[in-house]
Parts: sequence; C-alpha cells; structure tokens
Amino acid sequence: MAFETFKFQPFIYQALKESGFKKPTEVQERLIPLIQKGRNVIGQSQTGSGKTHTFLLPLIDQIATDKNEVQVVVTAPSRELAEQIYQVAKQIVAFAPEEIRVSKFVGGTDKKRQLEQLNYQQPQLVIGTPGRILDMVKENALLIHKSKSFVVDEADMTLDLGFLPEVDQIAAKFSDKIQMLVFSATIPEKLRPFLKKYVTYPVIEEIKPKKLLAETIENWLVSTKGKDKNQLIYQLLTIGQPYLAVVFANTKERVNEISDFLQNQGLKVAKIHGDIPARQRKRVMRQIHHLEYQYVVATDLAARGIDIEGISHVINAELPYDLDFFIHRVGRTGRNQLKGTAITLYDPSDERAISSLEKMGIEFEPKEIKRGEIVDTYDRNRRKKREKTSEELDPEMIGYVKKQKKKVKPGYKKKIKQEINKSNQEKRKLERRRQQRAARKEKKNSNR
Repeated sequence: MAFETFKFQPFIYQALKESGFKKPTEVQERLIPLIQKGRNVIGQSQTGSGKTHTFLLPLIDQIATDKNEVQVVVTAPSRELAEQIYQVAKQIVAFAPEEIRVSKFVGGTDKKRQLEQLNYQQPQLVIGTPGRILDMVKENALLIHKSKSFVVDEADMTLDLGFLPEVDQIAAKFSDKIQMLVFSATIPEKLRPFLKKYVTYPVIEEIKPKKLLAETIENWLVSTKGKDKNQLIYQLLTIGQPYLAVVFANTKERVNEISDFLQNQGLKVAKIHGDIPARQRKRVMRQIHHLEYQYVVATDLAARGIDIEGISHVINAELPYDLDFFIHRVGRTGRNQLKGTAITLYDPSDERAISSLEKMGIEFEPKEIKRGEIVDTYDRNRRKKREKTSEELDPEMIGYVKKQKKKVKPGYKKKIKQEINKSNQEKRKLERRRQQRAARKEKKNSNR
C-alpha cells in the first residue's frame, strides 16, 4: 500500500516526502481509513509504530482553514511527548497552501502570554498536556466545545501519571458527536471505565509487533554479580564509543547517582527526570538534539518522550518495574534501519523478570567485559539446559532409570536403554510436530 491510497491533499504528500516516509506502517494502513470515516478508534500499538502520523495526517487533512475555531485537540501525558507531537504537526502544516494554526499548551510556559493570544485568535489544532489544556479551558480562553476530534495519546501513561481525571474533564466539554481516538501501548483495567464512558462503538485495533525488538538491535545481557554497577556502566559507555547513549534507571535518585558518578569520571552527561524544572528540561532536550551531549541518564518518563535520531546505545541500569517499559526503553535505538545496541544489567534477583521477558519472545546475548573488551560469555541457564534431569522423563522412565542404577543383568540394562531411547525419539517427534504447527500458524497470520 502507498500513502496515495488515502487521497490526502497535495501538501500532505509534500510533507511526507520531506520526512522521507515512502509507505505507511501497519498501524497507519489499518487506522487512517477509519479515522477518515470519522470512526471512534482505540489503537493499541507499541512505541515506534508510527501512531503520531496515524492520527495527525488524516486530522490535519480535514481541518477547515476558513474556520477560526478549535477543531482538533490532542493530549499527551508529558511535556516532552507534547513537544514531539507538536514538532511533527508543525512539519506537516508548513506545506499547507493556507495557514493551519497549531498551538502547544504545556506546564512551565508563559500562561499570561497564551491567554492574550487566545483572546486574539483561536488555534485550529491544539496539542498539550491535560493539566494546562484544562486550565486554559476553565479560564474560558481556549474554546474547545466545537472540536470535531479528540486524541488521547499514550493513554496508559496518562493513567500511570495520574492525569486521567483531567482528560475526563476535557472530554466532558465536547459534544456527543466528538470523534474519540485513543492510542495506548497497553489497555490497563483501570482505563476501561473511561473508554466505556466516552468512546462509543469504537473500532478496537491491536497492532502486534512482528518482533518485539527491531532486527537492527543487538540485545545484550550483562551480569553485575560482584561488580560495582556504576563502574560497569562507565566501562560499557567508554568501551563502545557510542554515538549517543541513553542510560535508563527507575528513580530520580538513581538517575542523579549515576549521572554524578559519570560526571566525576570526566564525561559530559545530561540527565532527565520529573524533578528537573520544565525550562531546564526543554533546554537540555534541545542540547541533546544538537548533539552537545553524548551521554543521557533518564527515568522511564523519558523512554516515552525522547525521540532523537541516532541513539546508538541504550543501557538499562536496572530492569523497569513494569516490564512493558523494557520495550519502550530499548525501542529508542535501532530505529530507521540504523544499528543499535541495548545492554541490560542484571543480578541473580532479576532472574524471574529476565525469564518473563524471554517468555514474551525477547532474546538476549550474554556478554561480559574481559581485558577491556566486551566479549561473549556463557548462558546463565547453561546448567539447566545441559542437565538431563529425571523430572524431564515420564514416570515410567523414572522407574527404568532408578533400576538402571542398581546391579542388574546385562540384558535388562539393554532393555532399559532401548526404552529410554524410544521415549526420547517420541518426544522429539512430538516437538517437531509442534514446531511445524507453529510455523503454519505464523505463516497463516502473516498472510492475513
């Protein structure tokens, strides 16, 4: 499928050409036609799937430039995400033959100036954080009641950060005919009452990634047992000579600790977390985009907010509390067919979490540092894989094995061996059949 299938206005294709987008992603193929028809949509897809363009392209295409009123409202749970969506929107509308007014409303910006601008003129497309948008609505400055479409981006993160009540109040300002578009990586149970309340007769599309991690990403696992974690992070950063590396930690305190250590080692490090003032965070983000920093240390908030070209390395200083965030973190690298390296540090207490990620289909390459180089090392499960424990045998076979250990006649030993071999052959045959069924199923799904 080509973008021309959607029959956008010519300026949309000019914007796409400048961005280098040649064909739509799966989420765009499936959802853009529905959005164009005015349907309510709940789109569940992972980060990096192209969902920002999925809603911006058709909604900007339908904006009536002759109307001085808000027609589309988009909320994002963080200032960084709002800024990211805003920049994409500005790039698209720059090619429009007539001006399309796009305004951004986030905390930490000049509220008085925004109120003055709204008294003069209303934007046609509003992008911002729930708190500031609601604030401007309550001031009777931002008039959103005539809007045709409302987009809630990263709804699960909106819920996690406690902004769903504000989104609820914004949604209550629209007419019953509002088109609701909700995008989320996951649909938590606590989000469902909001969806039931506002999203009537939705089309629910779950776009499952073909692979959880891009093929361009090398996914390494490094044990921290008996090692200084901060020193290990420093070694990994300086051995690999990254173009741009992001280190993720779970708490603001841990981010501060890692960044302080790295700075004391002589590295120029940027840090991003919720306690850093908005103006400073914005300045740091701009400096990162301009490659004034080679190293960034951040909390998970930034995993959904950083969209920087050319991140070559991601290091998980610790596994995220919510394993879904592992995908968001690692997904910052290996984008646009560029190679990337993701490195996860773990100690024995993380075994259950690592196993859960492997069950999700994520494969790790075990690595370690030896003589100043990153080299392959043994699989942490090597003993389990090598041992042929009696628990793997059928109860009947366990009996045979026990008897084999005793002093028995040579002919009986031979019989035991034959029975064990027969059992193992049967298991291998069943496993081959299972793999063939799985392959047929995967082929069938890929042809849909």
